[in-house]
Amino acid sequence: MVPVKRRLGLLQAAMPLAIALLAAISASAQMAPTRTWEELKQETQRRVDKNLTPMSGLKSEDAREALSNIHSLDRDEWAASWSAIAERYEKRAETEDAAKNNDAARDDYFWAFRYYTAARWPTPNSSGKQKAYQNALAAFRNYGRYLNPPLEIVHVPFEGKEITVYIRLPKDVKPVPVVFMINGTDSRKEDEVQGRESMFRSGIGVVAIDMPGTGESPIKADVGSERMFSRVLDYLATRPDVDSKRIVAWGVSYGGHWSANLAYVERARLLGAVVQGGPVDDYYTAEWQKKSLGTPEYLFDLFAARAAVYGVTTVDEMLAYGPRLSLKTQGFLGRPAAPMLLVNGAKDTQVPISDLYMLLQSDGPAKWAWVNPDGGHTGRSQEWPNSRIVEEIITPWIKTMLAPASEGNRK
Repeated sequence: MVPVKRRLGLLQAAMPLAIALLAAISASAQMAPTRTWEELKQETQRRVDKNLTPMSGLKSEDAREALSNIHSLDRDEWAASWSAIAERYEKRAETEDAAKNNDAARDDYFWAFRYYTAARWPTPNSSGKQKAYQNALAAFRNYGRYLNPPLEIVHVPFEGKEITVYIRLPKDVKPVPVVFMINGTDSRKEDEVQGRESMFRSGIGVVAIDMPGTGESPIKADVGSERMFSRVLDYLATRPDVDSKRIVAWGVSYGGHWSANLAYVERARLLGAVVQGGPVDDYYTAEWQKKSLGTPEYLFDLFAARAAVYGVTTVDEMLAYGPRLSLKTQGFLGRPAAPMLLVNGAKDTQVPISDLYMLLQSDGPAKWAWVNPDGGHTGRSQEWPNSRIVEEIITPWIKTMLAPASEGNRK
């Protein structure tokens, strides 16, 4: 990859395709009907079998069992059936834990977390899903006891509440440069802090919190909510084991909105920001929201997940609430900022590809861009699953940004 000023001709050449795609998507302003239970059942199993988001990494036989015990679109029925699978793994992990069978306990706590996550997905908007979410947190923290590097949980005071921060730092590097991970609408900090072995092998640590309006975040998404991330940066600056002068933010999906925001607001404290499928401006329009809410790319309950981020309950409330978060409306575009890597798919039906091009072509910092012409949300496709995007596109860029100045050219 090279800075945008060298690649802009190639990217501009791709613009007619992107515009044609957006025109095709714009053909209908009506939300598509939701899936029936039978349709959802088949699609869920298909995604499990083919290792597709959001059901990637689950076992086909477990999914068949869970789905066979669900007979409607009732949220608590969904939560109970997936939770039953999770409880089986959790009980086995507890037995293994007591027997000091550490590897087995670690693996089964992880499976418990994954199935409790399926139970609460995409957002805990019923009593059963709320219980599943709390169980997912407990299972993940038990899993975290066995991680290497270990999982550290910190509670940072914030406006009379607290921000729960996950930190994982390789032990053989001091102070440690870090990636500040920001989750999306239906993912959580637990999803973002696990894995990342390539980072750890390179001496890079990982920090994660729940983005505003999700998980354990103390505030909803609104103008100014980035102050929550700034408070965590303040905290990281107090730690002698963290190199607070070498931090890159990485936001996934809606988290990309916040990493772009931080590239402007915290440019003095960030060496870069990855904006992977993040909303910028067109995403917030009523026209796009009405079209995208029915996209079959999303498994189910997209409106519920989006509404929860803002704390609203109706489509009209959401359509009125969102536009003020536009980076263009807030006056960020064109201002000085940290370098950015912009990543998405041209066929994303959740966040318009026009948002990437708007951010890319705005004045301001050096930008790099990777657009998958066949990719959906966050850039993923059959040829380019998210794991490959992370390994071949995002991680090398982050390593370059975090390298000591003598080892790399960041800007």
